[in-house]
Amino acid sequence: MEEKKSKLILIAILILIVVIALIQNRGMAHFSFLFWKLSISQLLLIPLLLLIGFALGYLAGRRGQ
Repeated sequence: MEEKKSKLILIAILILIVVIALIQNRGMAHFSFLFWKLSISQLLLIPLLLLIGFALGYLAGRRGQ
């Protein structure tokens, strides 16, 4: 039971850190790659990159099983 409570506290702290980062980074991010130029709000970019990172981590973890 204690381990479950510790995980919930850790998840809550991580969510709080992400929310604070989102609030502080509301500007635009500009990317150039080869012929493409993209401007996207950091408010959308940060969660998108987090989601991609979690998905890659999940897939990498499953691959080792």
